Amino acid sequence: MKFGAPGVLVGLDGKNGDVKVRSGVGNRITRMPVPWEAKFRIGSFTKTFVAATLLQLVGEGRLSLDDTVDHWLPGLVAGNGNDGAKITVRQLLQHTSGLPDYTHFMPWLGDKEKFLTERATTMTPREAMALAMKSAPLFEPGASWSYSNTNYLLAGMIIGAVTGNSWRDEVTRRIIKPLKLDNTSIPGTKTTLPAPHAVGYQRFPGDGATAEDPKFGAEIDATVMNPSWANAAGEMISTVDDTNRFLRALLGGKVLKPAQLAQMRTTVDTDDVFRKILPGVRYGLGIMYVPNSCGGAWTHGGDIHGFKTRNGVTSDGSRSVVVSINTDSPKPDPGVNLPATDLAYDLVNHALCGPDTASAR
Repeated sequence: MKFGAPGVLVGLDGKNGDVKVRSGVGNRITRMPVPWEAKFRIGSFTKTFVAATLLQLVGEGRLSLDDTVDHWLPGLVAGNGNDGAKITVRQLLQHTSGLPDYTHFMPWLGDKEKFLTERATTMTPREAMALAMKSAPLFEPGASWSYSNTNYLLAGMIIGAVTGNSWRDEVTRRIIKPLKLDNTSIPGTKTTLPAPHAVGYQRFPGDGATAEDPKFGAEIDATVMNPSWANAAGEMISTVDDTNRFLRALLGGKVLKPAQLAQMRTTVDTDDVFRKILPGVRYGLGIMYVPNSCGGAWTHGGDIHGFKTRNGVTSDGSRSVVVSINTDSPKPDPGVNLPATDLAYDLVNHALCGPDTASAR
């Protein structure tokens, strides 16, 4: 299918039970469907876990959202006009720091041959920060908005500076274990996905382009990858059941104190590219608010090689839905979704705004 998806798994969780549906295949060779309990890379949905962990620390009085980056990571954000003394933790979490995105300086992420050569490579947070600091800031801190993975790379490092533990350990201790997210993991440098899982497919721009797909070539199996480059911006692995449980607990007030949940849900305007993809979208602290046919919902998607995640949860946490797709081919043009992504957003809207349902499969 042009710009389509091999397979999809959808999980809806509500007061009357849960529903799972699936379509397509999890493996194009064997034609097996996506496993019901499939584990997948959640990409940037990791940011919501990281933001919640930082906000727990804020609620404990261990740091302030108005602390500067330099306060916790002195001298790290410096050079070419970047200045950690001018950027706050809040600005990191809401993408108003102006910091350049380090992933824009990693050409192998978007090149098939380079990806196949480099995908097992380990990248440290400081190596990633060195890439970001090669470029001038996009704007003065707080003056505008731009989505940057560098912000959450730093957020993870600040968790480490505050607690003395890695962000992975703190997310595990504070969120994964208390919520019994038994199929959620943070792999670090581990390249494989735990079973069961679908094959994650990826197309790359300009590689073997055809008349049907003029900008992209044939899919490759991108399941095996060292995700350390994504770090606190996108490293985690989970399932639709676990991510639904997390979303409902988060918006239901079971993860954060009321003051910190209110801070998370305090939003700012985004930019033209984001608004084109999601009209009316506003960004909070690691979570987005998107208008829908029944008012609005909270969400944070995730895109990483081989996998795409879309989700939504009601403001009271009473109902949530997670859509996992086993491909993440690039957008055909800036601000333009692949049809599979548009369909995922339609599924989220229907699941949150339609009648609640009883458990079925």
